[in-house]
Amino acid sequence: MSGGLLVAGTTSDAGKSVVTAGICRWLVRRGVKVAPFKAQNMSLNSFVTRQGAEIGRAQAMQAQAARVEPTALMNPVLLKPGGDRSSQVVLLGKPVGEMSARGYHGGRQEALFGTVTDCLEQLRATYDAVICEGAGSPAEINLRRTDIVNMGVARAARFPVLVVGDIDRGGVFASFFGTTALLSAEDQSLVAGYLVNKFRGDVSLLEPGLDMLRELTGRRTYGVLPFAHGLGIDEEDGLRVSLRGAVRESVVAPPYGEDVLRVAVCAVPLMSNFTDVDALAAEPGVVVRFVDRAEELADADLVIVPGTRGTVKALAWLRERGLADALARRAAEGRPVLGICGGFQVLGERIEDEVESRAGTVEGLGLLPVRVRFDRAKTLARPVSSALGEPVEGYEIHHGVADVRGGEPFLDGCRVGAVWGTHWHGSLESDAFRRRFLAEVARAAGRRFVAAPDTSFGALREEQLDRLGDLVEEHADTDALWRLIERGAPSGLPFVPPGAPRTSTGAPEGRGAGPDPAPPPPEGCGTARPEPRGADQGPTGAKTTEVHVDEEAK
Repeated sequence: MSGGLLVAGTTSDAGKSVVTAGICRWLVRRGVKVAPFKAQNMSLNSFVTRQGAEIGRAQAMQAQAARVEPTALMNPVLLKPGGDRSSQVVLLGKPVGEMSARGYHGGRQEALFGTVTDCLEQLRATYDAVICEGAGSPAEINLRRTDIVNMGVARAARFPVLVVGDIDRGGVFASFFGTTALLSAEDQSLVAGYLVNKFRGDVSLLEPGLDMLRELTGRRTYGVLPFAHGLGIDEEDGLRVSLRGAVRESVVAPPYGEDVLRVAVCAVPLMSNFTDVDALAAEPGVVVRFVDRAEELADADLVIVPGTRGTVKALAWLRERGLADALARRAAEGRPVLGICGGFQVLGERIEDEVESRAGTVEGLGLLPVRVRFDRAKTLARPVSSALGEPVEGYEIHHGVADVRGGEPFLDGCRVGAVWGTHWHGSLESDAFRRRFLAEVARAAGRRFVAAPDTSFGALREEQLDRLGDLVEEHADTDALWRLIERGAPSGLPFVPPGAPRTSTGAPEGRGAGPDPAPPPPEGCGTARPEPRGADQGPTGAKTTEVHVDEEAK
């Protein structure tokens, strides 16, 4: 079995995804065969593997950082929110139904633990190292009993834990200390130390605090990564353009031609795969922004209606905000509009949905001659074709089946005038196609914009991943990190009181945990892995615990 590491965080968005990717790129550059892993991911940004499995976009990006092909083993459980209280559960790359948060955390999540550990064991048997990413914080005391992504994974694999904290938010020392102190003694024995992320300024001013943190916790800090713009690659959620961080902070390169091209992306509810616009943001002279008001479309040369996990909800939102009328006016004036996946569906004539929203038949915006019927089976594909005379690759993730009844063919959808629609995500990453599409947009918009002839989105992505590797290599103690990966957490790490809170039975929170001993804890760093119950072979060869998921969120 290989070595490994769990990258946890003091909070969501502390930088776990990019740190995991950076460690993967650092390791593969030194000749280590490495794979990423995230047991459970909650995200509307997903990707389709070559085997037709749906996984989190962040794990696909981390696989690219590790220079390996992504598989369902790297993200066995994906939760795709469909509202405030329910999510679609994707198990080993395939959807198995909708579930309420209470139902999932009420026992179903724990039943998946055997599948999670089996996938991890398969990766460990194949790779020299596996770098795991946690979710949220490992000290979510209300969820620790059924944890299958943070300390539950670390215990099962006996992996050391590196806790990442975002110092740009403030309170990083309290966050490091509090995260450690809320864990049981057994969990604490795996917390090897800390990594400070997004530091601005003179590191020497921070060092006294790091020394005091070590005195308080008995744990060292393995590095201080400086704040770097544009490293939000394939974020799990949030309005970000991955190549440049937050859109409103992006620095746009000068245009190659005489004009810039302004792109407005409608920030629809439950927006999914907003990473589709990354390749546009990478083009010199293209300005990308997310909008939620009709007046913000007035100066846009291209309006994109992106994917969404709530097509009918997004349609109602567009109407409520006057954006639907603005889109209709644009179409009538011959001004460019692009709908992608759910955005393509809302541009059609009619939607029949008894699956996602159960709203029945709903009238669309009528800008494209398309009728959509939602099927319970999800389309997951990696199509290759051509459009506008150029080769195109993409990926499909949708329940809606489009009946195209006219217009010019455009990928799997159609085009009418300056309105385009397709289910394909990622098509704009095909460089030649993107340049030809932008030329069409510029012509329709009356702009003297010219796409740069040498922009390679793939090369830019590789440069960003190398920057992540550089940050780890230059600002972390890589020798000490390698010892953690190879040997595990140091023995005899001190217990930081008070430890995990007691449950109603008197035991501290945590899978199979006994009462917290007085410091220091006993040596050793794990418990036996629970055996999967009712398991059979899944589509990837991993054992799949049988889980009956409610088709209707309750």
